[in-house]
Amino acid sequence: MDTALPKNKQFNFAEGELLLVNKPYQWTSFDVVGKLRNSFKPLKLKVGHAGTLDPLATGLLIICTGKMTKQIDTFQAEEKEYTGTMILGATTPSYDMETEVDETFDTSNLNNDQIRNACKQFMGDIQQYPPAHSAIKIDGERLYEKARRGEEVELRLRNVTIIDFEITRIELPEIDFRVVCSKGTYIRSLVNDFGKALNNGAYLTNLVRTRSGNYQLKDAWEVTELVSVIKEQKVIIE
Repeated sequence: MDTALPKNKQFNFAEGELLLVNKPYQWTSFDVVGKLRNSFKPLKLKVGHAGTLDPLATGLLIICTGKMTKQIDTFQAEEKEYTGTMILGATTPSYDMETEVDETFDTSNLNNDQIRNACKQFMGDIQQYPPAHSAIKIDGERLYEKARRGEEVELRLRNVTIIDFEITRIELPEIDFRVVCSKGTYIRSLVNDFGKALNNGAYLTNLVRTRSGNYQLKDAWEVTELVSVIKEQKVIIE
């Protein structure tokens, strides 16, 4: 059974395929799954994704069909790589651009060496709180639903691993970075904690998942492209 398929190969969706998709901006991961599932109709086919991306993030989303969905947990457990941009000198309640800036800080006392060195304390096994505006469920309800109503949300520390964290560009207030991390890592929380480490504030403005395990974003389909191919090809049922 093939995994990352060449774009000229005949698919066998029912038997099971692994599809690499570039998740569009402002789409949820479930939006992508739903769009692909609808393209298979009238065939009723299992479709799932291996690792949620926030709506404001883009990049690699692994989609499994048919019998390949049984391996979702395996793919989801693999390390992830991201590139992104943060704004230093301000915070938002959601740790990204979903919500408005709620506090600002002076960055004039910070230099490039301090900013780059702050990455070091996040390397290895760390604990982080997920954002209040996240898809984690507590008592059957997602945290972001409670947060949007202004309710207090009980956040629980999570153990994650940061394998690599480097600053790739500093043009304050913007900072570009690259992160390699374990599953379950919230890059928004990492950015928020990074700001605190500098006795300052930071929030995420751009995030792209570039790799999941051995699978690369450069090999991914655009959603519209993949939907067209699915509709053009005959779905094989064995």
